Amino acid sequence: MTPAIVVTGTDTDVGKTVFAAALAGALDAHYWKPVQAGLDGGSDSERIAALSGLQPERILAEAYCLTTPCSPHRAAALDGLEIDLKRLLLPSLGRVVVVEGAGGALVPLTGRTLFADLFVRWGAPVVIVARTALGTINHSLMTIEALRRRRIPILGVAFVGDPREDSEQTVARLGKVRRLGRLPFLDPLNRDTLARAFAANFSLTDFQ
Repeated sequence: MTPAIVVTGTDTDVGKTVFAAALAGALDAHYWKPVQAGLDGGSDSERIAALSGLQPERILAEAYCLTTPCSPHRAAALDGLEIDLKRLLLPSLGRVVVVEGAGGALVPLTGRTLFADLFVRWGAPVVIVARTALGTINHSLMTIEALRRRRIPILGVAFVGDPREDSEQTVARLGKVRRLGRLPFLDPLNRDTLARAFAANFSLTDFQ
């Protein structure tokens, strides 16, 4: 099976897609968003294409593109679909694949399956993307606990936002996880600024 790194978040809109773009670009990897829920303003795959520098063939097609920006189980129902887990097997491509989940680890994928349950099936290590803003300690530790209860390997936590040294250290210490680094807010946010920020704040050896 192709090596994979799964990117999940402590919540929605924490910067997961931006981090996934930076990681996939730095690793010269493939990228896959198995389930896209919400199509207004474009897909996450389109954003990855703009920010990562990956060739188009490195960005894999979604298994499901759902119209409504909500939990995939509900978005699928609104589209009159049922998500088939057999379509969500990790691709075998001979190169690392950065796989981005939807929302957080406990987001329902179907009426009976959470994304974390899918992570168990995959057996791939997970990077948790967390805000540095207020509430991140609680959300991060709960995500770590949920993954550990399922024996899902955790590479570490990647923070996004302004520096909050105490919060970041506290998550790493109490969660007993590696603090991988922090992506600052970027203005402008583009392929070049993102690549430079990732190189300055993360070590690729932590992901290899």
